[in-house]
Amino acid sequence: MKITEALFAGSSTRISEKPKQRFPEFAFIGRSNVGKSSLINMLCNNRKLALTSSKPGKTRLVNHFLINRKWYLVDLPGYGYAKISATGKQKLEQVIRNYINLSQEMVLLFVLIDSRHEIGKIDMDFLIELGQSRIPFAIIFTKADKSSASQLASRLEQNKKQILELWEELPPIFVSSSETGMGREEILSYIDQVLETIENDNQHPQP
Repeated sequence: MKITEALFAGSSTRISEKPKQRFPEFAFIGRSNVGKSSLINMLCNNRKLALTSSKPGKTRLVNHFLINRKWYLVDLPGYGYAKISATGKQKLEQVIRNYINLSQEMVLLFVLIDSRHEIGKIDMDFLIELGQSRIPFAIIFTKADKSSASQLASRLEQNKKQILELWEELPPIFVSSSETGMGREEILSYIDQVLETIENDNQHPQP
């Protein structure tokens, strides 16, 4: 897939405020400072599309970007922030859950996890919650350029084993680097495949 156009389509805190024009939605979420905005900008080849900051927790709204006038890339607030108040945390969690559980257009949630570390309790709890709610998700391990090839391979192997302790099979897994562009083609190709499947299903509905 080639992204030829990426337009900001609106911000919201609840489902009723989403852009009125309906398209399939691919949402991105991760813990604080996992590199979500940088990844989104890398995917869209636009360094200024999503707001990047050295301060974690910059995204507080659900941001929709219309891609090629065919689908939305949705930038979600992160989870697991330590530096905001309990009330602030609760509000963010409500925004996230309202979107994830109620958006009928969301076809896949990409969960971003730092490739340098084992999957932490907060991430694992979030993945378990997605599984229990039957939310389709894929995992993107970010910041792959920060480790040597052998360190990265070893860590990914351990993380996959960790996932298989709870699931019978692995979800789709991608490895990315916003610095080098690693993973861009694979992630966009996967989105393309999902869009094709949706299109085919719409053309040939089940009797």
